[in-house]
Amino acid sequence: MKKAHFVLAALAIFFLCTPGLGEDMRARSLEAREIQARIEEKALLEKQAAQQEARAALVKIIEDREAATSAITRLEQSNKAAASRVNQLKTEIIEMEARQAALKEDLSHMDAQTRELVGHVRSMARDTLALVTQSQQNALAPGRTLVLEELAGQSRFPSLEQIDAMAGILLDEISRSGEVRIEEASIVDRFGREAAAKVLILGNFTAAYALEDETGFLLYSDTSQRFFALSKLPTARQRKALKAYMAGQSPMVPLDITKGAALRQLTQEKSLAERLPQGGPIVWVILVLGGFALLLVLERAIFLIRIHLNGNKLMGEIQPLAQKGDYKECLKILKKRRGKPLARVLAWGIKHRRLDRMDMENALQEAILGEIPRLERFLSILAMMAAVAPLLGLLGTVTGMINTFHVITYYGAGDPKMMSGGISEALLTTMLGLSVAIPIMLAHTLLSRRVEGAIAQMEEKAVSLTNTVYAVREKA
Repeated sequence: MKKAHFVLAALAIFFLCTPGLGEDMRARSLEAREIQARIEEKALLEKQAAQQEARAALVKIIEDREAATSAITRLEQSNKAAASRVNQLKTEIIEMEARQAALKEDLSHMDAQTRELVGHVRSMARDTLALVTQSQQNALAPGRTLVLEELAGQSRFPSLEQIDAMAGILLDEISRSGEVRIEEASIVDRFGREAAAKVLILGNFTAAYALEDETGFLLYSDTSQRFFALSKLPTARQRKALKAYMAGQSPMVPLDITKGAALRQLTQEKSLAERLPQGGPIVWVILVLGGFALLLVLERAIFLIRIHLNGNKLMGEIQPLAQKGDYKECLKILKKRRGKPLARVLAWGIKHRRLDRMDMENALQEAILGEIPRLERFLSILAMMAAVAPLLGLLGTVTGMINTFHVITYYGAGDPKMMSGGISEALLTTMLGLSVAIPIMLAHTLLSRRVEGAIAQMEEKAVSLTNTVYAVREKA
């Protein structure tokens, strides 16, 4: 508005001061006043409108301020409530985190207990599987291991049905292992053929079978879970005992408490004829020596039995005749027994009865000395054999050990089977040498005692004859 008044004043001054413009100026002044009035009116209207707008704006501003103040108040209250809720939520979060940590700890503890329980169940399943698989009862109850194999191999938590089945298998095994029973079952016989047999089950220790033509023991194979007949039949006494027990005729039965170990050992045992080739060439020398010694022992034993004579009975027959001086009858009696050394010595003494006592005794001693070589024949050879046999065994031992050391030199000592040949040769020859030498020594001792007894008997009866002859001579 001030700027408009300034413009009008400037125009009025410009026209008043300009010469020749009076009337025009007045006209123009009137026009200017009108214009000014219109402008003022317009400005007044604009001012009023502006004032109204200002008042309206002020009212709106006041209203907006009040609304803003109210909104701010509400926002402050909302912020306070939100802050309180945030604090409450923070407290709840802390509590929930603590609860979550406790739950995680409980879950971890329960998970550890669950894993431990699953581990115990699986371990028990494996132990039960091994027990059942190795039990000979499994041959008569196939299929028991399927549940145990599934339970031992799975990683998830076992079901109650599986655990109950495992407990039932254990109870069944305990019940079966305490029973003695006879069942019809299929076995593999000694020749590898399938056969139906009566099977005797003695707990978990021993199993036996009875076929039409044989009876024997069974071995259980945990690999195939079947019964196999022992490749070697038991002794006749054991077979008889098995038959009697299975027939209900005897309360006693052979039992292998080692669960088959002793029976397997029986199958590995070899006879002397099977072991002899392992001893090398020295074995045959020892056997020939033993055979020859046996022949000599038999010959000497037969000889000594044949020449044996009851000296007291013989002297009881000829002594009364000698006391009567009937020496012819004495010689007849002795001639009947001329195959006996004692009879020949006594006959020789009667033939030299007319000699002096000393000469007669010398003649009898000569006769006795003449009989000694026949009595002692081969005894020195037997003594030599008794000494040579263990030396041959020792020689075989040395050669066997040499072979063993050669094997160790070339192949090392890691494989015992490589050294078993030399060790077998060493031990077998020693055993065989002693086995031959000991009986030879015993036989030599017995034969020597028998010969010494025969010589002592001849000397005794010779002295008795001499005394009888000279007693009769002195009476005459």
